[in-house]
Amino acid sequence: MIKILNSKDITPSDLRPAVASGADVSAAVAEIIAQVRARGDAALLEYGKKFDGAELSTLEVTQSEWDAAVAEVEPEFIRILERAAANIEAFHRNQIRTGFVSRGTDGAVMGQKVTPIERVGLYIPGGTAAYPSSALMNAIPAKIAGVSEIIMTTPPGKDGGIKNKYILAAAKIGGVDRVFKMGGAQAVAALAYGTESVPRVDKIVGPGNAYVAEAKRQVFGAVGIDMMAGPSDVCVVADSSADAVLAAADMLAQAEHDAAARAVLITDSRQLAHAVALEIETQLAALPRREIAGKSMEDNGLIIVADSIPQAVDIANEIAPEHLELCVENAFDYLERVKNAGSIFLGRNTPEALGDYLAGPNHTLPTLGTARFASPLGVDDFVKRSSFTYFSKDALDAVGEDVVYFAEREGLQAHGLSVSKRIRK
Repeated sequence: MIKILNSKDITPSDLRPAVASGADVSAAVAEIIAQVRARGDAALLEYGKKFDGAELSTLEVTQSEWDAAVAEVEPEFIRILERAAANIEAFHRNQIRTGFVSRGTDGAVMGQKVTPIERVGLYIPGGTAAYPSSALMNAIPAKIAGVSEIIMTTPPGKDGGIKNKYILAAAKIGGVDRVFKMGGAQAVAALAYGTESVPRVDKIVGPGNAYVAEAKRQVFGAVGIDMMAGPSDVCVVADSSADAVLAAADMLAQAEHDAAARAVLITDSRQLAHAVALEIETQLAALPRREIAGKSMEDNGLIIVADSIPQAVDIANEIAPEHLELCVENAFDYLERVKNAGSIFLGRNTPEALGDYLAGPNHTLPTLGTARFASPLGVDDFVKRSSFTYFSKDALDAVGEDVVYFAEREGLQAHGLSVSKRIRK
């Protein structure tokens, strides 16, 4: 049974549980990365056999393979993918950033230049759960940003093809340029450093298991990464008028991701709290992934009874959830009170699953409480900002002595000389 606590009894560890250090994962990932860097394609082919049971002769999905896989996808799902892609594109086009120019007196010109990243790697999972939705969510903002080449990697099946044909269909609709059959830490290493077949990218984005997350951490610096994603989570804030059946369903939708996922309900109604706890048990029994969802609920699930909905939102801010559902009357009244959340779902007709697939906002979100300082994946993740400066002689003369004075106070005489030699000619 899921744990129920009064708000006065919760502790910091209840709101943000500690995450295991994963020392064994770190060492294993370091060895995989070293092997891929040293041996390239040969290491990737060996790891494909070891971890995926796939006898591969080549790593890249050919155009004929890709076309054949997409042709097998039912037209109805192609229609849904295209509808989702259109919504995602429409939302993310609002995020396009442009540069600016600022002109000062005496001929000073300063500004900002926005440049797309040239080549990006997308990691799309294909293990216990495969996510064609993630192919859309990661590829479309990159395309909108103007990325020149989008490389996708996803694990192979035992037959040597891509496990999930729906991922290939989503990749085509999303604008992916090339796809490679590789998963796990070895795929991250290949994208970060390049091999004979796999081009080196400038940034790696996309979700994955603990090995993928650790690999992204270890290669950061050699390439950029989107975020250090941990287990997925949802926080449902519900008032006394909420439906226990729907609240339980939304919590279980998150719990079925994996056993480490977390679902929290915060309510001002003790009656609703107990009704949801019972409903979770009822619905669990009918779920195909009930073992995973059940362990998630038992180990990480939590129901908090708050004194009021404003207090409930404040507790949610302490959790800083990846997904926040406000299943309350007049949900927009509480939107400004929300300070920390990856994505916010307002009202009883807006389940988090809507955002996973079709609504438009990105579903690649900050986890593990990092919504305190991090944001959802978006167009900004696929561009770089460069500043530029131009000063005429008159403009430099007007400020030069101040620059020299500043440099001397920092003990950097050469800095000052580089200016004084120009203004004192």
